[in-house]
Amino acid sequence: MNVPHIPVLRLGRSYESLEKNEVKDHRTGEVMATVSTVNGGIVKRDLAKISSARAALRKFTVAQLMEMSAKAGELFLNGTLPFGDKGHTQSAQQYIETLSQTSGLPHVMVKRNMTKIHFALTNMKFVLNNLSRGLDLSILDSGGGEQFGTKLSFFPTCSALGLVMPSNSPAVNSLWIPAISLKTPVVIKPGKEEPWTPYRLIQAFIGAGVPAEAFGFYPTDHDGSATILNNWGRALIFGDKSTMAQYANNPAIQLHGPGWSKFVIGEDCIENWRDYIDVIAGAISDNGGRSCINASAVVVPKYAAEIADALAQRLGPVQPTKPEDPNARLSGFANPKMADFIDAQIDDGLKTPGAVDVTAKYRNGPRKVTFEGGIYMRPTIVLCDSFAHPLANKEFLCPYASVVTCPQNEMLHKIGYTLACSAITKDPKFIEELEGFAEIDRLNIGPVSTMAISWDQPHEGNMFEFLWKRRSIERAW
Repeated sequence: MNVPHIPVLRLGRSYESLEKNEVKDHRTGEVMATVSTVNGGIVKRDLAKISSARAALRKFTVAQLMEMSAKAGELFLNGTLPFGDKGHTQSAQQYIETLSQTSGLPHVMVKRNMTKIHFALTNMKFVLNNLSRGLDLSILDSGGGEQFGTKLSFFPTCSALGLVMPSNSPAVNSLWIPAISLKTPVVIKPGKEEPWTPYRLIQAFIGAGVPAEAFGFYPTDHDGSATILNNWGRALIFGDKSTMAQYANNPAIQLHGPGWSKFVIGEDCIENWRDYIDVIAGAISDNGGRSCINASAVVVPKYAAEIADALAQRLGPVQPTKPEDPNARLSGFANPKMADFIDAQIDDGLKTPGAVDVTAKYRNGPRKVTFEGGIYMRPTIVLCDSFAHPLANKEFLCPYASVVTCPQNEMLHKIGYTLACSAITKDPKFIEELEGFAEIDRLNIGPVSTMAISWDQPHEGNMFEFLWKRRSIERAW
């Protein structure tokens, strides 16, 4: 079999290294592609050339780059694009199948992620208008101008945007794509099991006319990842709590770690809890539970046992299906050890008094299962008696949530950091308290899924403000 080879892209130039990783089908072990890898030394050598990458983007206006972004969106969603450096190509359907085979995401979830990325690419004018708060973006072309009766000047904060990407969900790539329209090269370390999406996006951008040298694609080790994070001026990293702690005090690195996203129900709406079960269940299980904005806790003033049981009835029976099943709701694990770890963590937590796996009676079988050679984690709803329980504020890469009783007047003292919070309440005082709570990043009022994203507002961090900074300027000439 002629297996595709995915090269390193050294600022647009393909490079085949002696060291390669094999990316395999998570069920059969079949090698889907080999991927060249490099160490930090190669990445450092290319640092010296990054100015040419930015210069290549500066030849275009922001408006022109936004038009190219829209073309890239159509190519990404529907096109047949180069797939590696051995003459292979990849259609949109082949991308869906390959990503599903290696990541475990069923086809329907890959398609949904593609749609999210496509929307961001084809609506870049809308996205940047909101991120920049209506700035006349031609000011970035000229270096300065006047708008709103005010002199404005901006300068780039970095030579390139470094990215250390995960393997859990393709749509996270939508966070970096505004960088290209903002004239900022990207230097990407792809997820080990998911090089497909960033590589396909790069090929779509190049096919739309964006200079190839604006893209670095470096499958690399920890040393290479550290080089990418620390040498370009701005970077994004995705990881677990311990990874985030290493970079917590570095403002040049935007952190995308666990979300600990939650639903809270106020005292004024709790009697109608049955009306909200479907939206809560969807927020827990959509995208296979792999997103940082999946709900991982439901906080209520009462009826916790009843709510946990209702959620368990809906989610407990969910089982793995064939990847092409349009109703598939679970994702397989490319790394079976991760499934083992999650299963063990939940079981260990249940040994501490005060928690019950309510889904156990509806699963009619084990939590971790094998289906057609793939490893899957079936949904878990845990009823916890307090936030002090070790399972009350946990997040896993599968459909998991705790249901916790907490008086309304204590909720904001207990819930801690929450990336997305959906608060089901009409109480003006409680809404005011929620709006003033600094540890909620995204707040939804009413029965809105935590998974709902609006591109008219930043999802996690503002990419425009991250990559461009306003400066004072006065010209005497």
